Amino acid sequence: QVQLVESGGGLVQAGGSLRLSCTVSGLTFRNYHMGWFRQALGKEREFQAAITRSGVGTYYADSVKGRFTISRNNAENTVYLQMNTLKPEDTAVYFCAATGRMVAASYLRERTTYSYWGQGTQVIVSS
Repeated sequence: QVQLVESGGGLVQAGGSLRLSCTVSGLTFRNYHMGWFRQALGKEREFQAAITRSGVGTYYADSVKGRFTISRNNAENTVYLQMNTLKPEDTAVYFCAATGRMVAASYLRERTTYSYWGQGTQVIVSS
């Protein structure tokens, strides 16, 4: 059974930082590209960041480029999202996702590319 479990969300003031973690079980983690998405209340789930299987390739939404950093530890089956200089508009539920598909980098920005999803962790940024 594949499980993706996010953690690290919480309440933070604007300008602060949080580090999200997503621990994966039930699949061979090093064979999967990983992504982070977020969904604000009343909005669609949107891409934030992705990282290739090896960790060499990383991709970001324009809104978080320079503030968020995605990384992974294949030995620990975990992907991270370091979020700095947080803004109230970053408030959302954050989801990690995994795909074993061989796709071009642009497809890692698409929700439909991913086969497995976590349950999400809430991030609230107060002004």
